Amino acid sequence: MYNKVIMIGNLTKDPELRYTPQGTPVCNFRIAVNNKMKKGDNVENDTLFIGVVTFGRQAETASKYLLKGNGVLVEGRLQERRWESNGQQKSLMEIVAKDLRFMPRRDGSGGAAAHTDELPPEETTDLEPF
Repeated sequence: MYNKVIMIGNLTKDPELRYTPQGTPVCNFRIAVNNKMKKGDNVENDTLFIGVVTFGRQAETASKYLLKGNGVLVEGRLQERRWESNGQQKSLMEIVAKDLRFMPRRDGSGGAAAHTDELPPEETTDLEPF
């Protein structure tokens, strides 16, 4: 089976960084993905809100440079997370990000607003020879 997703969206709030008991960085954030659909003579926006999780160095980079409202391209795989809350089974679909690309801001000022003045390092997670 093939499970690959590529989406471009804007963060709905600042990313949240945490660490597993083993010390692995984990970053969670949500993106809003707009989809324009034509219905008759009207064009309507349908917005999909989807969670994203990333790990390791990429998680730390995302939490450092991404902010609410920033655009990001997310490439990864879909995963269903299941849990129980108050005796009821719950689940949600999220993207496990393999690669993140920071998108230019709408005001034309370049990439994601940074918490510092340094540029984000290039993330290369799959360096396979062709």
